[in-house]
Amino acid sequence: MSTVQVDDLTRRFRSRKGREVTALDAVRLHAERGEVVGLLGPNGAGKTTLSRILTTLLLPTSGSARVDGLDVVREAPAVRERIGLVLGGERGLYGRLTARQNLRYWGAMQGLTGRRCRSRADELLERLGLTARADDRVETYSRGMVQRIHLARALLRDPRVLVMDEPTSGMDPHAAQGFRGLVEELRDSGTTVLLATHDMQEAQALCSRVALIDHGRILREGAPKDLLRGLRAPRTVTAGGVPAATAEAVARIAGVTVHGSTPQGHLTLGITADGALSEALRTLTASGVHELSVSSPTLAEVYRTIIEDREFAL
Repeated sequence: MSTVQVDDLTRRFRSRKGREVTALDAVRLHAERGEVVGLLGPNGAGKTTLSRILTTLLLPTSGSARVDGLDVVREAPAVRERIGLVLGGERGLYGRLTARQNLRYWGAMQGLTGRRCRSRADELLERLGLTARADDRVETYSRGMVQRIHLARALLRDPRVLVMDEPTSGMDPHAAQGFRGLVEELRDSGTTVLLATHDMQEAQALCSRVALIDHGRILREGAPKDLLRGLRAPRTVTAGGVPAATAEAVARIAGVTVHGSTPQGHLTLGITADGALSEALRTLTASGVHELSVSSPTLAEVYRTIIEDREFAL
């Protein structure tokens, strides 16, 4: 049995204007032990609703969800012992308390008592590199340090499943990279992670599978490499100092699309057909072009193809 199993999960509610809104529409999803599954989609797509149902903070309208074999509705207390929630931002922490005080408070709220609560808080502070600042108020912490406290809070009960909702939002690149390293450690130790994120690079680096969700429905699901292969997303070749005759020859190769060219010989190509890449590179290098770069397709291209643009649609 999968560590996380979601079957036909639906959640409806009424808006303030009395209109019925479907936040989740018959969602089916699973995650195995030690797997990182990404939930990708725009704001309002249903990612947070799914996260809240799995962590027993919200009831579904219909369908079912199980964590470690336990129903999130009928066996909610047992589910809470096995699942942790990592939020983005300041939610869920008390800024005027120290990191140590926050963890001891939340440990007590989760049923840890006395010496066990204190030792577990200290253990996590050390593991996440926060011992030196453990007795400083959280309101003095950087964004990356706050996120480490969120993770420590979620790990207090050593959960089998972690649900992360935009955990690196607002982090600088160094902090985000460090946080991803922690996720990799947890994955390798057997923790199952559901990662809701807008960061395509993060999802492609961490996730064994991703689910693209919009309007409450999963539109596509699979390993990033399989989604890229199914999309047949183009590779991009950029070249400088390309003679005009060579540019014309490359443009005639089947499977090559010229995305841009300049009189100075700068050329940008999209490559889709099998064999077209090697033929284009041979043609360019044979004419003495050495300023070349090849970019592989990314998960961002899959996202842009499948998820409609609501921000800038005219």
